[in-house]
Amino acid sequence: MGGNQSWVTEFVLLGFQLSAETEVLLFWVFSLLYTFSLWANVMIFALICLDQRLHTPMYFFLSHLAIIDITYASNNVPTMLANLVTHNRAISFVPCIMQTFLYLGLAATECLILVAMSYDRYVAICHPLQYTIIMSWSVCTVLATMSWSCGFVLALINVLLLLRLPFCGPREVNHFFCELLSVLKLACADTWLNKVVIITDSVFLLLWPLCLVLVSYIHILLAILKIQSGEGRRKAFSTCSSHLCVVGLFFGFAMVVYMVPDSNQREEEEKILALFYNLFNPLLNPLIYSLRNAQVKEAFCRAMQVRSR
Repeated sequence: MGGNQSWVTEFVLLGFQLSAETEVLLFWVFSLLYTFSLWANVMIFALICLDQRLHTPMYFFLSHLAIIDITYASNNVPTMLANLVTHNRAISFVPCIMQTFLYLGLAATECLILVAMSYDRYVAICHPLQYTIIMSWSVCTVLATMSWSCGFVLALINVLLLLRLPFCGPREVNHFFCELLSVLKLACADTWLNKVVIITDSVFLLLWPLCLVLVSYIHILLAILKIQSGEGRRKAFSTCSSHLCVVGLFFGFAMVVYMVPDSNQREEEEKILALFYNLFNPLLNPLIYSLRNAQVKEAFCRAMQVRSR
């Protein structure tokens, strides 16, 4: 990591800076939500692996989404929970950079996986007769591999640009984990190149994918409107509604954090948005897909029946 950052060997995560009683209360609330999030995503992943009826492209991508959510939450939430009940909020330089790398890579990968899922729904609704040919397992594997590879390559570029900067002054990161923009503010050098890359990544990972998703769903909506029966339209839309909810939550909050101009007044708001991504989003994804998806609920019922025998 070179000598550029030799002046600083650790950072201090300021967190939410609340009263001790409030932090203890939040510790128990967040611990419960984190535990339930892990359990829900593990359940989704296990159901997809064990139930042959869920071995389809849609659930293949959903299993990747579950893995991302488990890892994403586990990367940052345990540190946040520990800081809520301890006075020592220091984090060494290397773990901090690794935390930044993982959250960037996982967030970028989730974005691309959501785009792949929207393409899957487009093919399923608009080209049902060619679905098995277009969305073959080789195509699904390539899409998933490209999503993971592109996500972590972009994360690596941001981290390498971060490592070239000297950190010689303040050590207090105004966040509950080593979030990229918060760490950049502590650099003792011009960070214009880092910010240019962040804006470029935002266009590549937020605006362009969001446009692809919108185009896919415009075609899907037009195809659904052509279906004669109301029951047919309802079934077709139900296969897309869960994914549409997740896409709206993910892209909406991400664009607020990384594409709206920064200001000191927004720092606390950004912490709350980051908390949503780290704690609530991994919890909402399995809930949305399980509560709004008949096939997942049926798979869960079958698994419970097998276990009760």
